[in-house]
Amino acid sequence: MSILVENVSKRFGRFQALENINLEIKKGGLVALLGPSGSGKSTLLRVIAGLETPDQGHIQVNGQPFTHLDVRRRNIGFVFQHYALFKHMTVRQNIAFGLKIRKCSHQDIKNRVDELLNLIQLEGLGNRYPSQLSGGQRQRVALARALAVQPQVLLLDEPFGALDAKVRKELRAWLRRLHDEMHVTSVFVTHDQEEAMEVADEIVIMNQGYIEQVGTPAQVYDHPATPFVMSFLGPVNILPSGAKLFEASEFEGDHAELFIRPHDIEVQVSANGATVQATIQRVIHLGWEIQVELRLTDQRVVNAHLSREQFTELQIEPGQTVFIKPKMARTFLSSDVSIAPSKR
Repeated sequence: MSILVENVSKRFGRFQALENINLEIKKGGLVALLGPSGSGKSTLLRVIAGLETPDQGHIQVNGQPFTHLDVRRRNIGFVFQHYALFKHMTVRQNIAFGLKIRKCSHQDIKNRVDELLNLIQLEGLGNRYPSQLSGGQRQRVALARALAVQPQVLLLDEPFGALDAKVRKELRAWLRRLHDEMHVTSVFVTHDQEEAMEVADEIVIMNQGYIEQVGTPAQVYDHPATPFVMSFLGPVNILPSGAKLFEASEFEGDHAELFIRPHDIEVQVSANGATVQATIQRVIHLGWEIQVELRLTDQRVVNAHLSREQFTELQIEPGQTVFIKPKMARTFLSSDVSIAPSKR
């Protein structure tokens, strides 16, 4: 089912959680609401679910008005960060809960629970209690319970936030495969950029109650619409107006700032072409890559990320003079960097 959000605003006291949000989520899509704390992503999810009522604006699902529809009639599956399983019920009983409320037949319930246990790969654990499961297993049960009633929309509020990094990564891949099998229109909230990039078809980047950009993972990373998007999606070097690295003719005469990702800085041991001199301050081995801290002649510090192969080939070390140039960079007007999203 498609979801349409039109001109939605929501305030809590003096705090403006959402401001004139417009968003369309395609049928069968898996969409991430991504942003820092206080950006409005969870509030938007709760408005779609019917757990919060917008001060203004409208919600439609598959063309039908949803704004004031009772939450019990929305046929939405909701998965919270902290599982919310019934401790006194077995895995089977937890998954079957919504089906029993709907007075489905005993055989239909058994068949659906068996199907979901197979889907979440917990076939032999149906008679266990939540306390006997790992965190990752409990979150799978919570997801199965949400899917049991065959919701038209699945909403997930930071579903993996309470899990350790290794389990989160495993469940992200599993959720993506699960969605590819079921094609339920799904929206999940996260503050984890890697999680959004890995799982989602489309990412909605939010900041201070506004939408900064909507696009595929490749679109928002390769073509950031605002300075916030560029700096939020991974590490970035920001050189302010007046710093000299290379000419940005598109903003000639204006105060602009240069944004360069560390992996887009080329490091040379001898100058080849238009380069800038720098001194290596520190070399940090991150395992899968090497971070090189570089001090420019104007004393500004930038970071470059090199593959292990590049680092071995260059044979560089702290104190050494090298030459750098950007392979790719983005320039934004200084006024766009400092301005709040409400003023753009």
